Amino acid sequence: MNSILITDCGSTTTKAILIQKEGEHYRLKVRGEAPTTVESPFDDVTIGVVNAVTEVQELAKRQILSEGKILRPCRDGVGVDLYLSTSSAGGGLQMMVAGVVQKMTAESAQRAALGAGAIVMDTVAIDDGRKSHERVRRIRELKPDIVLLAGGTDGGATTHVIELVELLLAADPHPRFGSGFSLPVIYAGNTTTRPEVERLLGVHTALKIVENIRPTLERENLGPARDAIHEVFLEHVMAHAPGYDKLMSWADADVMATPHAMGLIIQRVAKQENLNVLAVDIGGATTDVFSVIRPSESAEPATRRAPGTWGAGGADPVFNRTVSANLGMSYSIGNVVLEAGLEKILRWLPHELDAGDVKNRLRNKMIRPTTIPQTMEDLFIEQAVAREALRLAFDHHKSLAVGLRGVMQQRTIGEMFAQTATGQTLIDLMTLDLIVGSGGILSHAPQRAQAALMMLDAYQPLGVTQLAVDSIFMMPHLGVLSTLHPQAATEVFERDCMVFLGTALAPVGPSKPEGEEIAKITLEGVSGGVVLHAGELKVLPLGVEERRRLTVAPAKRFDVGRGPGKTLETMVRGGVVGVILDGRGRPLKLPEEFSQRRVLIRQWYQAMGISI
Repeated sequence: MNSILITDCGSTTTKAILIQKEGEHYRLKVRGEAPTTVESPFDDVTIGVVNAVTEVQELAKRQILSEGKILRPCRDGVGVDLYLSTSSAGGGLQMMVAGVVQKMTAESAQRAALGAGAIVMDTVAIDDGRKSHERVRRIRELKPDIVLLAGGTDGGATTHVIELVELLLAADPHPRFGSGFSLPVIYAGNTTTRPEVERLLGVHTALKIVENIRPTLERENLGPARDAIHEVFLEHVMAHAPGYDKLMSWADADVMATPHAMGLIIQRVAKQENLNVLAVDIGGATTDVFSVIRPSESAEPATRRAPGTWGAGGADPVFNRTVSANLGMSYSIGNVVLEAGLEKILRWLPHELDAGDVKNRLRNKMIRPTTIPQTMEDLFIEQAVAREALRLAFDHHKSLAVGLRGVMQQRTIGEMFAQTATGQTLIDLMTLDLIVGSGGILSHAPQRAQAALMMLDAYQPLGVTQLAVDSIFMMPHLGVLSTLHPQAATEVFERDCMVFLGTALAPVGPSKPEGEEIAKITLEGVSGGVVLHAGELKVLPLGVEERRRLTVAPAKRFDVGRGPGKTLETMVRGGVVGVILDGRGRPLKLPEEFSQRRVLIRQWYQAMGISI
């Protein structure tokens, strides 16, 4: 494989990349894009694909297309050896999930659907507080691509599962694409109920039965349901969407849902580097958050693992994805303002602007979603909105990335009052190793330090955390490539996709007056130590390829990952920004009075080297 072409058909833009082998390694050659053409008046996704590939062809100065088709295999420098594609066009994969208990089987079904790259339109459960006729009406209105039905542990009660089946039959929903075709339904519930489910749904729907998502209260089995979702997505959804039958005939492997492909590359990186990873893709209409986290073996800070090491044994890492379908930077920017509140957006601005003026600028962005900021004020307004969208989406993710609910635990008297209940979030910011940002507002920030500060302000990581951004949004492309050619995907990811911003260090402890010492930092190769004071933000230069030993001696009752007052020694990686020392405290607090707040924010910008 010397030349690989990959496209991603997004909701508004189709992006194509050409990867070529240079010597022994694979590198990104060129990238092209064009408007997606899945909707009227074109109704053919391949038109946008051809347009994007035409740009790649022109930039690479080599022939890839002939008579509107991609040439394969490559012969004498004409065509490519492999063509792959991902897609979220036409609204992506839209699903409805149903389970017996909202906080148990329904939540597990939701995790399975989200992990497969779906947008979950609604979750129906017996205990969701709605009356039967309200559930029926809601199911009928949705027109999902696929319904995932779960419920009951194996050998458990069957009554409530059948009740869900009867609700589905009463609603008789029709699929979004392909009128005249049966609605795909995946049953991943109690095995005892399978014969009755097949009798009731087999005739009326395109039913597929897989292993139980929750065979026991103590175990979650999401893999078979996710695999079935991919299979049904290709057979029933993609096949009926405009032009996808042609696109699938072109591709050398199954067309993959964009969020699923992105999840694959994130899982690969986490596994390969032994890291706890959080990644975000903030788009125009939605914000997706991904995490690969190994559950902590101990809640005691003194026994936490060293940053960047999962260690031997222990629980397997858990992958979670959530999608905030109402949080985005263009189509959904008004929803961010509504959910966060205008005051929370205004607090991040380094300039004094009228609230009404800011609101009007954001309304203009919503009705003209393809526009980009023309002034510094416009840029800082959008970056302020991004901070709130990232924060809200992360809060949503933490609420779903949790341990299994309903699991019985044996506890000693000493553990009775410990905060170790099931259903707790798996996201521990102190053990998070890497945060990756993707999406236009982060990937295309005029200064990389702006992207770093947006992620620091939104996520407020603790201890030692690496920060990176996707250079030109090609993680989905590399995700689908990783299924066929892991070496090429990994090499391009490391050399051309991931831009390391640097490493953030944030001691956490009791609130202290500004100016008081909270940590002493020594960076190998830098003469003398650095003292970090409360409320302070500092940057130590450290290049992209550089790795050096960092020693942090926190003040009493302050923690950087080893416990209060305990010194941490670790290797840190540099980046285009460097090593960021964040002494602003957690949670981050901003003065209520504008003039004080503006002075503080301008100090932060200046410390990061950001132009105002």
